[in-house]
Amino acid sequence: MKFNLKVIGNIIGILLLINGLLMLTAVPFGIYHGEGSWKGILVASLVNSVIGFILYYNTKDNENKELKRRDGYLIVILSWIAMSLFGMLPYIFTDQISNVPDAFFETVSGYTTTGASILNDIEILDHGILYWRSLTQWIGGMGIIVLAVAILPFLGIGGMQLFVAEAPGVSVDKLQPRIKETAMRLWQIYISFTVVLFFILWAEGMNSFEAVNHAMTTFATGGFSTKNASIGYFESPLIQYTIILFMFISATNFTLTYFAIKLDFKKVFQNEEFRIYSSFIIFLTAIVFITLYLIDSSYAEETFRSALFSVVSIITTTGFTTVDFTGWTEFITILFFILMFFGASAGSTSGGIKIVRHVVLLKNSYIELKKQLHQQGVFILRFNNSKVPQSVVTNILAFMMLYVVIFSIGSVIMTLMGVDFITAIGSVAATLGNIGPGIGDVGPASNFSSIPDAGKYFLSLLMLIGRLELLTFLLILTPAFWKFN
Repeated sequence: MKFNLKVIGNIIGILLLINGLLMLTAVPFGIYHGEGSWKGILVASLVNSVIGFILYYNTKDNENKELKRRDGYLIVILSWIAMSLFGMLPYIFTDQISNVPDAFFETVSGYTTTGASILNDIEILDHGILYWRSLTQWIGGMGIIVLAVAILPFLGIGGMQLFVAEAPGVSVDKLQPRIKETAMRLWQIYISFTVVLFFILWAEGMNSFEAVNHAMTTFATGGFSTKNASIGYFESPLIQYTIILFMFISATNFTLTYFAIKLDFKKVFQNEEFRIYSSFIIFLTAIVFITLYLIDSSYAEETFRSALFSVVSIITTTGFTTVDFTGWTEFITILFFILMFFGASAGSTSGGIKIVRHVVLLKNSYIELKKQLHQQGVFILRFNNSKVPQSVVTNILAFMMLYVVIFSIGSVIMTLMGVDFITAIGSVAATLGNIGPGIGDVGPASNFSSIPDAGKYFLSLLMLIGRLELLTFLLILTPAFWKFN
């Protein structure tokens, strides 16, 4: 079985066309503010569109539109790489980020909704570039492939292979019987909440440009801001609490969000992952708040807000900051570093390992302990009152082991590049988990500009691996993937 190269090229061509058209929406911002960078963005848009059209046109006449699972995985990986390579062109053509490793890192960080940045001064960027930077996160939030499946039904190709390879989390819950309708419904929710958040932030004091950028990057759990101080720039408690709420919603399984919209709250609160996710945030916020309050009890509400914001931002892998949490205490720094290995809900825009994997693994470990006492007993692992198949447990065990191995090897590689140990583990944890800020020299008060160019390429690779749930990306490295029968 060989790859269906025409279908693969056809879809990548369409995605580049979409990329070019979306890039075009950044041009009016540059024109309105009288900034010359709009010309570079326009050229970048044309390059994306022309190459995308040529690729699409030369592959559209294809009688065999059958898409195998292996084709789906290859399309996903090649699409993310292609979008990242062509998505960095606005930075290069406008000379806003002239160094290619920096531009590529910033672009991959955008599409993967990581939020890590190499920019020392965000506020000097032109408005069109700031908007494009935020838009890359909004596009990547729900996933490039889901976008294509949702709005391009004329392809005549079954989309489940793409959706399974692309969708974050352990499994995909269909909201509608057909995959196209499912993807469309997800995007309707995604767009609606982004628009609602825009109007709320605008009403609370952000100007329209700030509101549209932060609405996109919040609901994408991306973390890019138009300000050097991130959300800390906006001292309004109302804005910060609003960002907290929408970070929480966006990192909740979109299936549950759909049920909540239909006022079926029973299904939401009966969901085991949601209950653990919510309780985990409350518990951790209490620990951080009490720790800080015992040190200084002068500003209780502000301390609570900072603690809640930081906990939610890290768990949801958004990466926004209001304060530098590494400057609090060593205990809190270590705690937040551990949180980088959790993530939020499966089926959401968040990155990381996801809570469901941790829960299933803990339950499986507990069952193994009980088996030592009752060797003849029969124990069933359940999640959300449903039996978890052994194949899922095996998949999670493999995922967790690979995650630890990649993190360990990645940290060693970064130290070999001359990065200090704390910064090495912090940068790898932050990029592999698509979180944004790490610890060390890549903490919330700094960025990734000090990382060597080779390190930026390597961390970009880790961001892609993390965004594609490890196995999707690593699959192409196996000989079996390329073996044709």
